[in-house]
Amino acid sequence: MTIRVLLVDDQPLLRTGFRFILEAEKDVTVVGEAGDGSTAMDQSRALLPDVVLMDVRMPGMDGIEATRRIVREAAPRAHVPKVLVLTTFDLDEYIVEALRAGASGFLLKDVPPDELVQAIRVVAAGDAIVAPSVTRRLLDRFAMRLPSVHQQATPARLDRLTERELEVLQLIAKGMSNAEIAAELVVSETTVKTHVGNVLTKLGLRDRVQAVVLAYETGLITPGALP
Repeated sequence: MTIRVLLVDDQPLLRTGFRFILEAEKDVTVVGEAGDGSTAMDQSRALLPDVVLMDVRMPGMDGIEATRRIVREAAPRAHVPKVLVLTTFDLDEYIVEALRAGASGFLLKDVPPDELVQAIRVVAAGDAIVAPSVTRRLLDRFAMRLPSVHQQATPARLDRLTERELEVLQLIAKGMSNAEIAAELVVSETTVKTHVGNVLTKLGLRDRVQAVVLAYETGLITPGALP
């Protein structure tokens, strides 16, 4: 199946960059572009994209309101586009409002191209995705309101990891990027990528977001822990 994507950003240069990245993939096609929320709504109605890559701050109708209207308007129909919010602004109010508006994911614009493409595939398949650093902050914010899961968790799963892989998992859970982990451990980014891949494979995890959640569930990291 080819994933049909609508690009929404008020900066033409960024839209061109996203188009270049996405159209290099065999299973993704860009069906349209919009520079503001109102145009995004019109394009969504006309083009019926599978995924809308949505900026937040735009002139006129912003991305949060556009997301809310696109999801609400499409709800009675069989085809409801999945909205993936992509923004420069890592602010709590944007995160919460985007998810409340019906977005299927929230990523920052510094996300690596391969992770952006994978995120589009994830939300197109009906799953949700949130940037790991954002996931950590949301967990910090709400963890104390939730019942403890430490009794049900299975820390024995972590025995599959080497000492270095366990260290990398802790740093992932603190919201650190590969570059930040490399600097912290004084190794190359290539080495970090290898460790991250090993962690995900050994623990049967899809992505870094699931790694963050597992780290909290097993007590490897606690709410409020800082890098």
